[in-house]
Parts: sequence; C-alpha cells; structure tokens
Amino acid sequence: MRKAIEGTYTYLELVACAVAFLPVMSVVRFAHRKDEVPRVPGQWTRRFGRVTGKLTPLWKFEIQGTPPPDIDRRAYVVVANHMSNADPWLLSWLPWDMQWIGKEELFRMPLFGWLMTLGGDIPVRRGEGESVRAMLAQCRRSLQHGMSLMIFPEGHRAKEGGTKPFKDAAFQLAVEAGAPVLPVAVAGTRACMPKGALWFARAHAIARILEPIETKGMKPEQVAEIRDLAHARVIAAVADLEAELAREQAGQA
Repeated sequence: MRKAIEGTYTYLELVACAVAFLPVMSVVRFAHRKDEVPRVPGQWTRRFGRVTGKLTPLWKFEIQGTPPPDIDRRAYVVVANHMSNADPWLLSWLPWDMQWIGKEELFRMPLFGWLMTLGGDIPVRRGEGESVRAMLAQCRRSLQHGMSLMIFPEGHRAKEGGTKPFKDAAFQLAVEAGAPVLPVAVAGTRACMPKGALWFARAHAIARILEPIETKGMKPEQVAEIRDLAHARVIAAVADLEAELAREQAGQA
C-alpha cells in the first residue's frame, strides 16, 4: 500500500509541476528567443528536474566530484552512461549549464517533451541523415558560443547491467571544436524507474564527475583514443559507485 501511495504521489507531483512550469517557461523562452544559445531556458528545464526530484520521497540524488574550474566560461562535451529514464532527473543536479541531446520521440511527449523543447534541448531522429546533420550543426553552434553539451554516447539505455560501447559522434564534436570531454558516471538510477514496473521505486542514485579529457590540438584520427579513455573511466567509476550503493543497502538490511 505504501508503495502505491508514494508512486501515485510521485506521478501526480511530476504532472502538477510540469503544468506549473509550462507557462513560465513559455514566457522565458519568448523573452530569450534571440539569444545565441538557450542558456536561461535550459536553466529552467534543469530547475524542473531538481524541484520534482526533491519533492518525491522516493529518490535520493547525490553528486560526487568537483566540476572543472572553467566550466562556466568554457564549453565542454559532457558524456555519461545511460541506465534509466531517471538519468535526466539525477543529472539535472550537475551545477553548470548544458544543452541536452535526446531522441526526437522524447520531445513529442505531452508536458515533459514540451518542457525539453522550451528549454532549447536538441532533438535527433536516430538513423536519419538529415536529422543527424542538423543536430550536429546545432551542437557546433552551441559549442562555438560557449554552451556545454550533454550527450549519452551509448545511444540507447543499457537494458541489462553494464555500460555499452560509446559511439564516436560526441568525441568527434569535441575534437572538431577543441572542447574538453567531461565524463560523468551514473549509478543507481535503474532502481529509481525499474523497467516494466508500474511504480517508481525508492532508490539512492549517484552521479560522479570525473577527470576531464583535453582535446585541444588533437586530430580526427585520435577520436577513438579519446572515446575509449572516457569509456574506461566511466566503467571504472560505475563499478565503484555500484559497490558503494551495494554496501549501503547491505548496511540497511
């Protein structure tokens, strides 16, 4: 019964907050329609993630690690492993501005997709060349204007455990722009929204900010090297975080 009550409350507060944020974000988007990058609208989208995450009694989110000291002045390509649809709620707590790239289907969702659109996030139809090229062009403009990007380089959520291989696109963008790559490891979000479950679940999730990878002066043929280095760092950190969460659960048993 408690699970059903908490789950129902979480659904209702998510919808209520989305309805409350939509008119505000519409005004913000209009007011900043001429900005080079949608920095302020994006801040409101992430504020929605933090508010709703904080209001639910089910989720405990934690950010570990220290951001690069120049991330408020320099664009980074931020890459994270993708475990769950709860990942954006956790990553909304990262303390810097980013423009997110997501599959186009998400932007068509009522309420939540509208918020992503108003926040200036970038949709892409995977596998369709014209859409991919438009997304990459927009990403390049954002990096040129000092806006960091948030990309899940696996492309899809890892359905079972582990982290899938990273694809090249995020790292190609970083090398082309001379923007550093900032890996972030995510753990615990799969428990927040178990696949196929009717209700949200009580869980502790952590995002750990890792050491950035400088790309300035690197050549296109070094993309694979950067990709594999970021992947290795994320895999190692995810294993460490999952062990930390397992110890915490064992202590609570």
